[in-house]
Amino acid sequence: MRRVWRALEIQGNESMSVNVIELIRSALPEAVVRQLSNCLGLPPEATAKVVNAASPALVAGLLNRCATLDGARALFATILGQEVNAEIGEQLPRIFASTTGVTQLSSTGRQLLEHTFERRIDGLSDAVSMQTGVPAHATHAVTGIAGSILMGVLKRHLLAQQGNIGQLPTLLGQQLPVIAPHLNDGLTTVLGLGSASAFVNAVGLHVRAVSAHFERPAAVPAPARDPVEPAAAASAAAAAPAAQTVREVRYGGPKAKHWFGAAALSAMLGAMTAMLTWIALAYCPSAVNFLGRNAVAATPSTPTITAARSADAQDAAVHSASEAQPDGAASTTGKIEPQALAAAKDSRLIVAVDKGGKPTITASVQNVAEKSVLLNALTAKFGAGNFNADITVDDNTKAADWLAHIDALLPLMQTPRAEMKIGGTRVELSGAAADAKAGWPDRVKALFGATYQVSAFDAARSAASVTHEARTRAAQTQGTQAQAAKAQARAQ
Repeated sequence: MRRVWRALEIQGNESMSVNVIELIRSALPEAVVRQLSNCLGLPPEATAKVVNAASPALVAGLLNRCATLDGARALFATILGQEVNAEIGEQLPRIFASTTGVTQLSSTGRQLLEHTFERRIDGLSDAVSMQTGVPAHATHAVTGIAGSILMGVLKRHLLAQQGNIGQLPTLLGQQLPVIAPHLNDGLTTVLGLGSASAFVNAVGLHVRAVSAHFERPAAVPAPARDPVEPAAAASAAAAAPAAQTVREVRYGGPKAKHWFGAAALSAMLGAMTAMLTWIALAYCPSAVNFLGRNAVAATPSTPTITAARSADAQDAAVHSASEAQPDGAASTTGKIEPQALAAAKDSRLIVAVDKGGKPTITASVQNVAEKSVLLNALTAKFGAGNFNADITVDDNTKAADWLAHIDALLPLMQTPRAEMKIGGTRVELSGAAADAKAGWPDRVKALFGATYQVSAFDAARSAASVTHEARTRAAQTQGTQAQAAKAQARAQ
């Protein structure tokens, strides 16, 4: 096993690229698989089958996590955390020596995976059980163990390479050709990735963008602060005293004497002016008024000059800062940071069903995976071509939490003339969906719970209320006009 890890480190020194699936298999040779199988009461072939089925799905889940900036940061921190064991490959024989060790490793792996995926992984274990024929309790244990090994080999590799956060999305992105043939809709759907084909076609672009964001600031560093190029820093440090020396020599020699002479002459003229002013003030009272008027007239110009100098100084500072900043940093500050700091928008879902029960859905979701989940649910319920959907993907949108209830909302979406609008944590029902007799308002409130604000808008009742109010106002107006006519008749 030590030779395996040594080979990994040698391979890593040549390139950051590595086959993560092979690393997992290298950590589980036949003897270790047989040892684990004895603890689980499974044939070694069944254990290996579960590992081979679950590992590509787990890598896909990590890859999807790296499709966003925050997700990549969180995953990088999790992998380098204390709960992940970088020496897992060497310690597996000792861990599998007892049932307690197997249980603890499986529990740790499941917790790490659920924290990373932000969902329970029982669905993945069940899907693996259905596809392999291995009992669910065994697939649950092996999936957790595979998760622990996956995190451990990634941590070992990153530490061996001194990899930074930008290399993690690149490393996982390189696994896409390896895992793609082993993915299917049953595995990707339970992880919230949508269909396998949609995930494979879209995730690579997002991961490359995230990796480029992290790598770009380091690609063009500031020359004076670059820790990777000490020679450049040393030359810059040496250039500074040299420049100072040049400036000092510039004022040496005969020109310096002229400069000191001019300064002395200016000081003498200033002293003479002050003395003459004092004499004028003492012996000529009219001069006081003259100087006072000129002082008042000159006062407004002082702040103007000061402000102008301050503005010039600010412009110069901005200009010098823009010249000092490298192109890469300028593009990072000007484009990526405002997007990162912008407030995320609420996801939304708008449903309108025609009289024939055909729904039209307009939605805005965070990523392709959420779009795939929604489309898959609609297709499974209504069939292709039996609904209209306009779904926008915007990474500056909050996660669509309402997707967790999409299956329960599908019957509402086929109710003729039903309308529903979800924005953030607000749900508005109208049309047939707002009919209290149908029970949809109460059912939706029970479905979403107290965290959502559910309201019903009854158009018929609202129209009747408006009509009644209009008639009341018309009657009041007619009464007022009649009283005015009577008063006018009496006055005549």
